[in-house]
Amino acid sequence: MNVRILALDTTGAFGSLALLDDESLLDEMLLHSEEGFSHLLFDHLARLLARRGWDIYDVDCIAATSGPGSFTGVRVGLAAAKGLAEAVGRPVVAVSNLQAVASFGTSRLRACFLDARRGEVYGAVFDSDLESVQPERVMAFSAWLEHLPPDELELITTEPSPFQEALRTTRFAGRSISQVPRALAAAAGRIAARRFRQGLAVDPAAVEPNYVRRSDAELFWNDSR
Repeated sequence: MNVRILALDTTGAFGSLALLDDESLLDEMLLHSEEGFSHLLFDHLARLLARRGWDIYDVDCIAATSGPGSFTGVRVGLAAAKGLAEAVGRPVVAVSNLQAVASFGTSRLRACFLDARRGEVYGAVFDSDLESVQPERVMAFSAWLEHLPPDELELITTEPSPFQEALRTTRFAGRSISQVPRALAAAAGRIAARRFRQGLAVDPAAVEPNYVRRSDAELFWNDSR
């Protein structure tokens, strides 16, 4: 029997919602809000379900991107996924944003990164099965490039233009960066469908955010002690 997935991504200013039947995308809603999504998320979820004639109880599993990304955005999406799943007795799959980015790649090894601001990127390397080859980390883009394995890699991100110039003084000079959609809910939903079939969906209470970088509050607290 096919698994029905509701997937959410609210980890950045550009978010998305998606409904999937197994790994087939049925409907998608693109979101944009510089102020976050807490004030509009549930209204959009209701509209998306209504467009397909679904009830929340028709969903078998709820997927959410778990970061890295905006701390508030990560919390909003995971809280919504966990709350809905708890209310209707469904499991949750939390999907790394970087793994979702990797799912768009075509090469054996995929070096995926996202803008972390402050001159840094969130980066990781995955193989074609979306298994981790190099763990997720946050650091300056040039330093991250130096840490990449020597194998042939596909560089992938959602917004390559700010980083293309920085490649010129590295071993990746002349290489292009693959651009993938900023809307990651559908990609997260496809990954979630596979995990659900593998028995890897979990109780909502077990889901944790994937911040990678500590919050400003944590950094300030530790530095001031």
